Amino acid sequence: MSRAARSRRTPLLGALLCLALLPAFLVLPWQPTVAADGRPAVIGKRVIGHSVQGRKIVAWHLGEPGKKKVVLISLMHGNEPAPRRILMNLVNGAKVHHLDLWVVPVYNPDGFAHHTRKNAHGVDPNRNYPYKWIRQTGNYDSGPKPRSEPETRAMMRFLSRIKPAIILSFHQPLHAVDITQRPKFSKRVARALDLPTSHLRCGSSCHGTMTMWYNHAFKGFALTVEYGASPPRAKLRAAPAKILKLFGAWRGASHGTSQS
Repeated sequence: MSRAARSRRTPLLGALLCLALLPAFLVLPWQPTVAADGRPAVIGKRVIGHSVQGRKIVAWHLGEPGKKKVVLISLMHGNEPAPRRILMNLVNGAKVHHLDLWVVPVYNPDGFAHHTRKNAHGVDPNRNYPYKWIRQTGNYDSGPKPRSEPETRAMMRFLSRIKPAIILSFHQPLHAVDITQRPKFSKRVARALDLPTSHLRCGSSCHGTMTMWYNHAFKGFALTVEYGASPPRAKLRAAPAKILKLFGAWRGASHGTSQS
């Protein structure tokens, strides 16, 4: 091969080497935001990945880009469906003001479809993250290795790009807001949603959870919010407006005409 041909190949080889060294969860293509589909609150939506069985994981974009960036997530565990009502209320409601809001109502679509905690591989998505991961089995099966699951990689890729200031991860049935690195903020969330605070220890100690990974890797703050096993519907209906108020936001045509 001539020296000129070798020189032409060098940039290409370098680019391929850089791509190979990227973390696996960042290599997959980033799906573009698509236009809203008739929902006044929605300014766009994005398929952030697919489940084991090929179901779409969708993030809905609401509010005003450039404002405080917040992500709300529910149904990480497919048998914890109640908080999804809160998130879908926001997606299907009036326009959101003064907040850059991303909403992922169904993190684990296979688990939701089959009414089970785990994904279709039998892995607990909230034990599969790479921070303080250990091999666990049973109800909290952590998978064969960190980020082994497509749902985990999709969420890691999404959060790594969005980098929200705050994540609220909604679960059931422990009826408490976790009180961790930012107790003052945790207490504010608990007061806003009429929930107590508690140190949520995952039974004994937490390993490989989404909130632990995000709080270790980024400047923002991820917080677990647990509703009870059967929260009153009135409480769920009131929650969207309370969450927006927590961040100084509202929804409706203008300030003072908010809708619940």
